[in-house]
Amino acid sequence: MPHEGKIRRQSSHDAPICKQAARYAAKGPGVSLSVLVLGIETSCDETAASVVSRDANGHGEILSNVILSQFDDHAAFGGVVPEIAARAHVEALDHVVQAAMDEAGVGFADLDAIAATAGPGLIGGVIVGLTTAKALALASGKPLVAVNHLEGHALTARLTDGIAFPYLLLLVSGGHTQILLVRGVGQYERWGTTIDDALGEAFDKTAKLLGLPYPGGPAVERAAARGNPDRFALPRPMFGRPGADFSFSGLKTALRIEAEAIAPLSESDVDDLCAAFQRTVTLVVRDRIGHALDRFRSEFPDLAEPTLVVAGGVAANKALRAGLDAELSARGFRLVAPPLVLCTDNGAMIAWAGAERLALGLLDDLAAPARPRWPLDQLAAPMLGSGHKGAKA
Repeated sequence: MPHEGKIRRQSSHDAPICKQAARYAAKGPGVSLSVLVLGIETSCDETAASVVSRDANGHGEILSNVILSQFDDHAAFGGVVPEIAARAHVEALDHVVQAAMDEAGVGFADLDAIAATAGPGLIGGVIVGLTTAKALALASGKPLVAVNHLEGHALTARLTDGIAFPYLLLLVSGGHTQILLVRGVGQYERWGTTIDDALGEAFDKTAKLLGLPYPGGPAVERAAARGNPDRFALPRPMFGRPGADFSFSGLKTALRIEAEAIAPLSESDVDDLCAAFQRTVTLVVRDRIGHALDRFRSEFPDLAEPTLVVAGGVAANKALRAGLDAELSARGFRLVAPPLVLCTDNGAMIAWAGAERLALGLLDDLAAPARPRWPLDQLAAPMLGSGHKGAKA
């Protein structure tokens, strides 16, 4: 670690952590403080660190947000290789953290806490980031906040748009597809989830099937813009059914059957298949979210401005955003989508979630575990999918 010596000279034991933690914990729930937090994110294939401030009124500011993508490391394999990702985090994280601190113009003595993703995610990468955060917290005498990666996504719109609780969250990424009621920090109810593939995973597998480059989501979107969505009739999984759960495995299989029937594929064939896939996905998501919007309206009939937040890498898809915007406008809801750089994995969302928890006195000790799976709604029944109990949940 190039900066390890400097950091370790600030504190040689963990007693200051207890004193610092006591300051926040003594305030009790519901009491806000002005805080400055370093956030570390290493759950998948981005090595990221950020410094974020939160004032006593709950307003946030991003002072730095450094993200190092591993796309080039994984492109040849058509997807993320966990062992390669973990090694890349080890090699890059020290430099990324130092760059975030330098960009923010702060030292470790200025921080109020250090936050890191503790799960869910690829366990090797999660261990790298969480262990680094623990070492920095111990060396600098600062409290540790072990953040649920999904909570980072869930709370980002409060950083960017200052929205109030409660609101609905549609989380669509390579690893997760969920609809959640966000009642407050640490208070989540899962209203819908995928029973098999996540939406981002379906995009990536579709791209790979059609010979498009990794990452698959942007490649499918570009091809779809050139294609004819009416050429192929694809099924709409779960469409019209009660509830707000999703399914994408059957859609992916149907697309493969269509592709095999006309192989070898021309460029226009690929474009038309992508266009049909993207339109079908958009229609399914609109249908599923419609059920959740109706439920939200019935549970909060007096809410002046009901809001749906969409987050995760797939939230960057323009067709999906347009479809959601049309559905929400028709139902009197507002759509909030953080900027793209804050929809994909980043350190700012982890720092902000850490700041929100810290302001409420919600801290963790150095025994906080790294978790490959960590549902936001711990009371929700696990789903079966991808061969694992509780898939992506």
